[in-house]
Amino acid sequence: MDWADELAARVSGAQVINDSKTPSGTVHVGSLRGPVILDVITRALRAAGHETTLLYGVDDLDAMDAQALLTPDAVERSMGVPLAHIPDQVNDGHASYARHHAQTFIDLFANLGIHPDRYYWMSDIYPGGAMDRYIRTALDRAHVVRDIYRRVSNVQHPDTWHPILVICETCGKVGTTIVTKWDGQRVFYECRADLVAWATGCGSSGWVEPFGGRAKLPWNLEWAAQWSLFGVTIEPCGKDLATAGGSRDRSDAIAREVFEREPPINVAYEFLNIGGRKMSTSKGRGAAAHQIVEVIPPDQLRTLFIRPRPNHAIEFDPEGTDAIPRLFDEFDKLADATAGRPVKGEMAPGYASVFRYALRNADADVDAEAAAFRPSFAHLAFLVQVPGADIPTKMADEKGSALDARELAILEERRVAARAWLDAYAPDRARMSVRESVPDEVSTLDDAQRMFLATLADAVNLPAAGGSPIGPAGGDAWQAAIFATAAGLGLPPGRAFAALYVAFLGRSNGPRAGWLLAGLQARFVLDRLRAAAAGGTMGTAGGEP
Repeated sequence: MDWADELAARVSGAQVINDSKTPSGTVHVGSLRGPVILDVITRALRAAGHETTLLYGVDDLDAMDAQALLTPDAVERSMGVPLAHIPDQVNDGHASYARHHAQTFIDLFANLGIHPDRYYWMSDIYPGGAMDRYIRTALDRAHVVRDIYRRVSNVQHPDTWHPILVICETCGKVGTTIVTKWDGQRVFYECRADLVAWATGCGSSGWVEPFGGRAKLPWNLEWAAQWSLFGVTIEPCGKDLATAGGSRDRSDAIAREVFEREPPINVAYEFLNIGGRKMSTSKGRGAAAHQIVEVIPPDQLRTLFIRPRPNHAIEFDPEGTDAIPRLFDEFDKLADATAGRPVKGEMAPGYASVFRYALRNADADVDAEAAAFRPSFAHLAFLVQVPGADIPTKMADEKGSALDARELAILEERRVAARAWLDAYAPDRARMSVRESVPDEVSTLDDAQRMFLATLADAVNLPAAGGSPIGPAGGDAWQAAIFATAAGLGLPPGRAFAALYVAFLGRSNGPRAGWLLAGLQARFVLDRLRAAAAGGTMGTAGGEP
């Protein structure tokens, strides 16, 4: 996380950080990367002693220019209309379509540890008159704006084009209007039928004063005006806006040459991709943010976004993969390394800072959080599928002592997440049911696999004080016993694991075998191993899973 600390070290004085979102429909999980990055910057600045204000806005006067989740009958009426003026399609009490989708997204922030000092809605800002002076300046300097578009982005606007979008007084659309004249107080606009491909104007025209919410600035000018209005000093943006000659370059030039202020520091960040392509809910790619938070707890979701530097893309496909369990494993590895516990492989420099910034609570005791016992997510995903499994007791056994209050809370959070993952995203191989009796499929095992099952049963048949077998202590110990037994027999590990899955699940694949066996009663495991080795002649293999 050196990038955030370096940023905090090179700025001086009070800082204002800003971000905003156009609520054109359901927001996918990738859109959370920006707010998380803003929060990390805020924490770094405050830790360095800078007075810092975090703002988050909603650009809800933007036109509806994608169908998003509008019902088909509403598309014809709403394309080109300001999002704030479109009725809530869900009709669940929000004032508009924009308020519905923006609020659904914003409501996720607090649980992720993101706490903006102020939220603002452009549908409130414009009618209140705060943007009027910037509208006047932009219109007075329209020739400068046109030159910036030509020079920076090679966008050619005619000499009659003026940088303002009037909300049509007849049809209420803002995406279909163009202004061609400005007399110092009023503009002349036309609502053209063919101005854009995605909406049809009504053909009205006339003179109107573009103040007090009757018009809005085009996006690049509105962005630059926000920087002046709020005194923004730092504003990250996605790489699509930060390309050469793109939106950020235009807005930077407008800030300097039209509104006469230095633009804020930019921290450009890459996208969250699926299969190399940017997540886009409107195009059917990506999980909705409000749904993914039901599966991935805040600390792990923050880890997803901050483990790489902002300018590195993130590949993440939760559907039918192990991406979510791997994310938990990565977080746990960060915690182990931060706590000084041994980890497999080398850790990249700065891992302790990544762990600290990944915690939802900015004031958390980092050492205590790192030291807390966390159950393996994959193991837990198996245990929640075992009828009657006493998960807290098994986790206490795995830890070697009773779980404290914080650890019980972590366990419950992960138990809920595991159940949700199994229901929504897990691959078929992760969903399983231990067969109550020896599966018929054991008939497909060869002699070497049967020998492996019998030898493993003999190797781990450790009697407790009262004579009952206790087996290896935990998933790691079982996994080690499986590998050692297979190696001793010269059996490839893949065939050994396949034999175990067939013996317990009736199929050749499944969750990590060591944790599968650790989650079952030792007597049941040993009886099943011997019964499967004998070809299933021992029936139910005795006992309960």
